[in-house]
Amino acid sequence: MSERDGSADQIRQFVVGPIQTNCYAYVSDGEAMVVDPGDWGDQIASRLGDVKVVLIAATHGHGDHVGGVAALRRATGAPYAISRADEELATHAGEVNEMGLRYDENAPLADRFLGEGDVLRVGSATFRVMETPGHTPGGVCLVGGGSARGVCFVGDTLFPGSHGRTDLKGGDEGAILSSLHRMASQIDPDTTLLVGHGESTTMARELRENPFLA
Repeated sequence: MSERDGSADQIRQFVVGPIQTNCYAYVSDGEAMVVDPGDWGDQIASRLGDVKVVLIAATHGHGDHVGGVAALRRATGAPYAISRADEELATHAGEVNEMGLRYDENAPLADRFLGEGDVLRVGSATFRVMETPGHTPGGVCLVGGGSARGVCFVGDTLFPGSHGRTDLKGGDEGAILSSLHRMASQIDPDTTLLVGHGESTTMARELRENPFLA
């Protein structure tokens, strides 16, 4: 678990599943938004017993990011949100995928869809939905505002010095490059980018070092 310096809000991080997927809980004023519960939904719920989970949000529909949604939704009663374009993909999370892996169980149908410009609220924090297709057709980033200003959940769209895979079904190299260029022009350089696997980075660092943002 990590806590943002100088803020009462918290970002709790859980590394879950066979390929070490980052699941995050953004906590503000006693409420939490869980981003990408890719596995172990029951255990994530048990670790969040001190807050009210108000939303489960998926950056995209791959099983390593949504396999724990169903269990977490049952445990907390929180609604689940994903892009319309990735909803069907997420419903196969519990089945063996292209890499021979499977996760907790299939994700349920969405309670709401995430679309460009939508605003999600948790406590005093807001998150604006930015559509960033390429890794999957319906990938999104969640750009923080309010008390979450300076934070962005990017899923598998971007990694330090690189970007997400586009060789899986539904991947599109041209689309992900366009998404990265949008991010470079619209996300403040001081923003911390919380990625789907591995260590976080900043937009300023990626603008300097990531060749795909050039």
